[in-house]
Amino acid sequence: MRIRHLAYVSLMALALAGCNDALDTASIDLSKVKNKVEQPLPSHILADMAKKGMDRNSPIMIRIFKEEGVMEILKANQSNRFEVIADYKICAWSGRLGPKVKEGDRQAPEGFYMLTPANLNPNSKYYLAINTGFPNRYDAANGRTGNNLMIHGACSSSGCYSMTDQQVLEIYAFARDAFKGGQKAVQLEAFPFRMTAENMWKHRLSPNIEFWKMLKVGYDNFEVTKRPPEVEVCEKKYVFNQQASGPFNAGGKCPVMTTPPALQTALATYDKQYQADYAMASKKFDGMAWYDPTEAERKAVVAKQRKGHDLAYAPTGTALAAGKMMKVADLESMMSNQSAQQIARGGTVASPTGNPTTASIRVAAASPAAGAPLATAQQPAAGPVVAANVPANVPIPAANPMNPGLNALAYAPNPAVETAQTEAKKPPFWKFWAKSE
Repeated sequence: MRIRHLAYVSLMALALAGCNDALDTASIDLSKVKNKVEQPLPSHILADMAKKGMDRNSPIMIRIFKEEGVMEILKANQSNRFEVIADYKICAWSGRLGPKVKEGDRQAPEGFYMLTPANLNPNSKYYLAINTGFPNRYDAANGRTGNNLMIHGACSSSGCYSMTDQQVLEIYAFARDAFKGGQKAVQLEAFPFRMTAENMWKHRLSPNIEFWKMLKVGYDNFEVTKRPPEVEVCEKKYVFNQQASGPFNAGGKCPVMTTPPALQTALATYDKQYQADYAMASKKFDGMAWYDPTEAERKAVVAKQRKGHDLAYAPTGTALAAGKMMKVADLESMMSNQSAQQIARGGTVASPTGNPTTASIRVAAASPAAGAPLATAQQPAAGPVVAANVPANVPIPAANPMNPGLNALAYAPNPAVETAQTEAKKPPFWKFWAKSE
C-alpha cells in the first residue's frame, strides 16, 4: 500500500512539474480564436478583477521565478497596490539558474526590464511574443550580449521564457489592455527563485549569490510597498527607490542617494524578520546546500509530457522537481565530476552563466548573517543595518513608481497614449499620474 501511494505521489509530481495544459489552458480553445491580438481575457479572470477592485485597463507588472517555473501577472487595485491576478506554469526555459551573460549561452535573463507597446510582437512565429528588452542598461553596462529574448508560445526555449499558446494569449491580452489604459511601461521582474530567507540560504554557495543579493533589494522593495520599484543603474549595479542628487549613469559613479525615511523604516522592519528566518534556515539546513539541476535533468523529469505533441513542444520541468538538497562535500564532488566531463568534451570549467563548478563554489559561514542580503542595502556588499523596532504597518511612500520620467529603464513615451490621456476629462482612479485639463 505504501509503495502504491508513493508511486501515485511521484506521478502527480511529474504531472505538475512542467506545462500543465489541463490546469492552465482549458479555458481557451485556440480553434475558436478569430483575432489573437484582440482576444479578450476569459470571463473568469474579468470576474476576479471585479472582485478585487481592479479596472480592466489598470497597470500590470510581471514576475518570473525560474526555479519554481512560475510566471505571475500582478495588477493594480483601487489603492494602487499590485496583487496577483493570474499565474502560469512556465512551459520551458533553458539553461540553469543565473543571469544571461552572452549570446548563445542559452541562459534566460534575470533582472528588471521595462516593456512598452513596441515590445509586443503580434506576428511571432511562436504564436504571440513579448520581447523582454534584454539587454537593458544594467546588462549593457556589464558587457552582456544577446537579443530577441522573448516571452512567447510554442513551449520551446533557447534563452527565452516559453509558454503554451493558450497561456501567451492571456499574457499578451493583459499587457495589451494595460497599454490601452495608458500604462507606458510594464515592469518585468525575472528572479532565479522566490527570494525568501530559506531559498537564499539554500543557494548561498552559488557563484551568482552576489548578483542575487542585488536583485533581492528590488524584490524586498516590492514586498514592502506592493508597487513596482523605481529602478536605476549606476556603477554597473541596480539601485531601487532612491532619491538622488543628480542623474544616474549606468557605468559611472552613483550620485548621492537616500532612501525615503518611511520606506527605510519599513525595509528595516522587513529585514529584521528576514534575519530571524535566515538564522532558522541556517540551523535547519546546516552543512547542506542546493544542487541546481541541468536543463537535461529538468527535461528528463517531464519527458513523458512530450508524447502526443508536436516535435517543437519541449517542456523543461521545474528545477524544484529535478534538483535536491545535498551535503556540501557531496555537492562539491558532484560539481567536480561535472567539470571534468565538461573539460573532456572540450568545454570550459568556470562559466559566468550560473553553472557552478568546484572552483566557483564559495563556502559560506554558518552564521545567520552569512550570505544574507539586507533589504535596505542598495549595493550587494553593504554592511549591516540596525532594524528599528517599529510596527509592521508603518506608512510607505505614495510616489508613483510607474512614472516613466522617474525610471531610467523605461522607453520613450507613446505619443498616442499621451494624446489619449490629455483628452480624458477625468482619469480613472488608476491614472493618478495623468493630469486633467
